[in-house]
Amino acid sequence: MRENELMKRVYVNEEWCLGCHLCEYNCAFANSGLSDMVLALKGKPIYPRIHIEGGEKISYAVSCRHCKDPICVASCIAGALSKENGVIRIAQEKCVGCLTCVLVCPYGALAPNKNGVMQKCELCLQNTCGEPACVKGCPNRAIVYEERGKGE
Repeated sequence: MRENELMKRVYVNEEWCLGCHLCEYNCAFANSGLSDMVLALKGKPIYPRIHIEGGEKISYAVSCRHCKDPICVASCIAGALSKENGVIRIAQEKCVGCLTCVLVCPYGALAPNKNGVMQKCELCLQNTCGEPACVKGCPNRAIVYEERGKGE
């Protein structure tokens, strides 16, 4: 993919976000590897790749923006982060858990999983067909998966 081509990404319409956290649960389930949501999530800590921030007046979802020039990729000392077809990916087997990517990401999009290995939104490309789980699970359609402008 050339850098000036359009790419579908996850965008958030903050004014529509209810702060319900359903996107987090759908994300955690989609990345759990299990086929039953109750078995995957009930009574367990969840590790979503999208996070709801905010308070009582405004809420918004934070996830990877798949930057044109990703500083997280350039800063990864283990070479675990890469950009493939416009999507920033993590080779979890390479991650050493140094948290450098967390420190440099201007959006707060990376977080450790239960094993201390970094994880982030990879648009559910390996989990589902169609749109990401957070988009499918948003009851108010505050999270969308679409193309906007060139080279964002």
